Amino acid sequence: MAKEAVKKIKIQIEAGKATPAPPVGTVLGPAGINLQDFCTKYNEATRDRMGDVLPVEISIYEDRSFDFVVKTPPTAFLLKKYAKVKKGSVNGARTQVATISEKTLREIAEIKLPDLNAYTVEEAMKIVEGTARNMGIGIEGHVVEVHTEEKPAVEEEPVAEEVAEEAPETTEAE
Repeated sequence: MAKEAVKKIKIQIEAGKATPAPPVGTVLGPAGINLQDFCTKYNEATRDRMGDVLPVEISIYEDRSFDFVVKTPPTAFLLKKYAKVKKGSVNGARTQVATISEKTLREIAEIKLPDLNAYTVEEAMKIVEGTARNMGIGIEGHVVEVHTEEKPAVEEEPVAEEVAEEAPETTEAE
């Protein structure tokens, strides 16, 4: 008979560097699992991907045992890593901070495919391209249309002034 998970916790931890100290300890401590045991198992499972930030989904059971599933790195993290930038554009698609090749886009899409809502690499590439565009990272050979239409000012209708009713004055009882 399979154990039923009491709680599921999602957290992003740098691969191979989990410690019982915050943020891991503050998130998992109240759940009552053995923090050192989790950190040891997580670090062993992610040792080959050192330097990457990896989301992990932890299932905690009634007897305080746990299982975890390590997901692929976030798309934004991968885009910043491959484009060699520290952060994306402040203005999104309006300002371009870096450019990546179509080959790099495909590589990121192949890494993310298991965690995306896509069946083919081409569909995953469209999802990753959208994230890249919003971060201000361009794709070589792709023309980006930036929509900067300003909405016309809407004339406000005059608001009828409300007449405030004065409350009757109360007198103190003598």
